[in-house]
Amino acid sequence: MKYVFKPLSFLPAILMMYLIFTFSGQSGESSAELSYKVSCKVVEIQGTLTGQHYDDYTIAVKADAIHYKVRKVAHMTEYFLLAIAVAFPFYVYGLRGFPLVVLTMLICVSFAGLDEYHQSFVAGRGPSKKDVFIDSCGAFIGVIFVRIFCWIFLGLLPGHKKRKA
Repeated sequence: MKYVFKPLSFLPAILMMYLIFTFSGQSGESSAELSYKVSCKVVEIQGTLTGQHYDDYTIAVKADAIHYKVRKVAHMTEYFLLAIAVAFPFYVYGLRGFPLVVLTMLICVSFAGLDEYHQSFVAGRGPSKKDVFIDSCGAFIGVIFVRIFCWIFLGLLPGHKKRKA
């Protein structure tokens, strides 16, 4: 049974790549509109949590102030999740330590570069080295998260041989 399910462990990584590619295929206007809606939602939630109920104008002003940061955090989050989705299957197949980090980063950074190149063909979008860097930071945090998670939780399972990380 494991021979059937083990190869399927790469499916989340493929789905995450598809999701990232789909977001990158949106026109500049559509992408900005979506991230602006997210920015507005963040402001609304912040207002609710602090007991302040903002009017539409205040939400718009505050959303404008955080819109750029929301876009960059979205980049980082996408690649954080991609790194996790890429690293776990390699871990399942026995790749550990520094080789896990290198291979995961190679895949994620390459995909980030290809994704930015893809954006050069989309209306209102363009490639950005800064976005590749931000994506790479998110991927690095993701692969480190996987290493720590596997070291702590999988290393403590009964009968699990702890290997050198």
